[in-house]
Amino acid sequence: MSKAFTKDDGAEAPLVVQRAPLPSGVLNYVTPTGLAALRGELAELSNRLRGAAAEPSTEQADLAALRVRLAELEGRVACAVLVDPLSQPRDTVRFGAKVSVRASSGNARSYRIVGVDEAKANEGRIAFTSPLAQALLGKGCGDLLIVRTPQGEEEFEVLTIDYAAP
Repeated sequence: MSKAFTKDDGAEAPLVVQRAPLPSGVLNYVTPTGLAALRGELAELSNRLRGAAAEPSTEQADLAALRVRLAELEGRVACAVLVDPLSQPRDTVRFGAKVSVRASSGNARSYRIVGVDEAKANEGRIAFTSPLAQALLGKGCGDLLIVRTPQGEEEFEVLTIDYAAP
């Protein structure tokens, strides 16, 4: 069929990247850094939408995609529950903690337990809903934990717990 008879004008459809979902019934905990990032993203996206709406050449599909992203982001900010890591007990792993662990293989790693929107595993920030974070929560220095990974079960020892700002 000729492209003249399709709606394909060569432009790609706008991509709406979905945020990581919150499990049902789970509050949207965020660190102060995470909430500031969400608010900054919201302001930036709001400005971008205003600019796009004022531009006559902006496609309606692009505006709709921006509105969807903005509504989703507004919802995340509205339901955010701020947790100050500095108010957490220093000797127990809780939300906002930076935890150093040693795997049974001898490799040491550090993770910060953060909100779902803040998580970036490749930067050592893991969502509080992740299996590793769930296994770490409530532990203290010297405690051992077993985490099921794609490679099988792995044992970790908690080495340090720190709540200093990132």
